[in-house]
Amino acid sequence: MKNIIKLFRYALFFLGLSCIGLGNALAVKVKFLGLHPWEVLNVALYQKYGWTIGTWSVICGLFLVLVSLIVDRKYISIGTFLNALLIGPIMDFFLRSGLLPHASSHILINLLILLAGIIIAGIGGGMYVAPGIGAGPRDGFMLSIADKTGLSVSRARIAVECLVLLLGFFLSGPVFVATFLYTFIQSPIFQTSLKMFRILLLNLEKKEKLPAAEITQKG
Repeated sequence: MKNIIKLFRYALFFLGLSCIGLGNALAVKVKFLGLHPWEVLNVALYQKYGWTIGTWSVICGLFLVLVSLIVDRKYISIGTFLNALLIGPIMDFFLRSGLLPHASSHILINLLILLAGIIIAGIGGGMYVAPGIGAGPRDGFMLSIADKTGLSVSRARIAVECLVLLLGFFLSGPVFVATFLYTFIQSPIFQTSLKMFRILLLNLEKKEKLPAAEITQKG
């Protein structure tokens, strides 16, 4: 049973990464409405220097892992590397697949595509964090900054994402209204998803321990 729960944790982790990749790819389809600060930077680098958006996501992720290893490696784990290496290629896969809807001349349809992307990525964030396999490179970097500067995690996140947004803006990345809505929409979805999947995993672990307790009582 322990092995099954462990496999379920990893399955949930990888499914969460896939949802983040899918959600980010959907948002890129309507990028003129604005993107999350990190995606603003990835798209800006793609537009300026080539390669793919996913490739730049991997490069930025690995750079942050390197910085975190130097600053405070306690937030680096196998999950950090998997996050850095997989979300970008997953996003590129969906962008190339032809499965995603294209931007429309109707603003309402475009907003629905963006909202779907934000929701799916938010759910995926909770799914990949709940198993406890490791924080992503961006989260680990912000936690390291918070530890070293004495800032709260939320303030460290705001400071880092503002700097990333400014860099993306100066590189002509897609900054617009939706960029500033991400925190208000995606964060509550992430928190709800995280709570729900943590409860699910906790219930599974309780069921795994129950037979052992029953056997002890009978003995």
